[in-house]
Amino acid sequence: MAFAAASSFTIPLHKFRQAKVKLNSSFSWPCMAFSVPSIKTSFGSSKSAFVQHGFAQISSNFPVFASRPRSFGVYARAATEKSVHDFTVKDIDGKDVSLSKFKGKVLLIVNVASRCGLTSSNYSELSHIYEKYKAQGFEILAFPCNQFGGQEPGSNPEIKDFACTRFKAEFPIFDKVDVNGPTTAPVYQFLKSNSGGFLGDLVKWNFEKFLVDKNGKVVNRYPPTTSPFQIEKDIQKFVAA
Repeated sequence: MAFAAASSFTIPLHKFRQAKVKLNSSFSWPCMAFSVPSIKTSFGSSKSAFVQHGFAQISSNFPVFASRPRSFGVYARAATEKSVHDFTVKDIDGKDVSLSKFKGKVLLIVNVASRCGLTSSNYSELSHIYEKYKAQGFEILAFPCNQFGGQEPGSNPEIKDFACTRFKAEFPIFDKVDVNGPTTAPVYQFLKSNSGGFLGDLVKWNFEKFLVDKNGKVVNRYPPTTSPFQIEKDIQKFVAA
């Protein structure tokens, strides 16, 4: 089998296992420097984006790439250069807020809803956690979203009244946004792309949570069923860092 030294190819992991490739011992594969970002999530230990999506890197001299490596290179550089602090969003009153104001603080970013089965427990625990750690440089940023079962149908004033009156929420609440699909808010595009997964997984439901460190980088992601109290140890760690 003849190969061109400058060529590269892609092969899914399950196909590679079935393939029998014989290489001439005198042939030298071109070395390509490539770093794959990994991140520890609440689902388990750190894994590369390639392994999570069914692709493998066989050795440093025999790289097997996921498709479109050039696009990934652009994405990786953008992810490295950006942080949450680079975004401007609108608050619940429609005013522009630069997230750079939160530099030096640990952030827990949550997509909230008023009529979800998770609403009462999450709002109550979020308020408790916020009260406990806000003086230590911790903020919760709540983004209402109506994409999951239509469970956040109200207007911004109605959402604000619900959160602040019923649950005494004192943390910042922002304008209603989309977190999935073609109209995804840019800050959520960033959060998803920087929390594991080659191009970022979809937000699964109301009250999915992203933990962001003092430098504006995503350090952990939690499914909707993870309660704020279960995240407290991670919050303590990054607040103290």
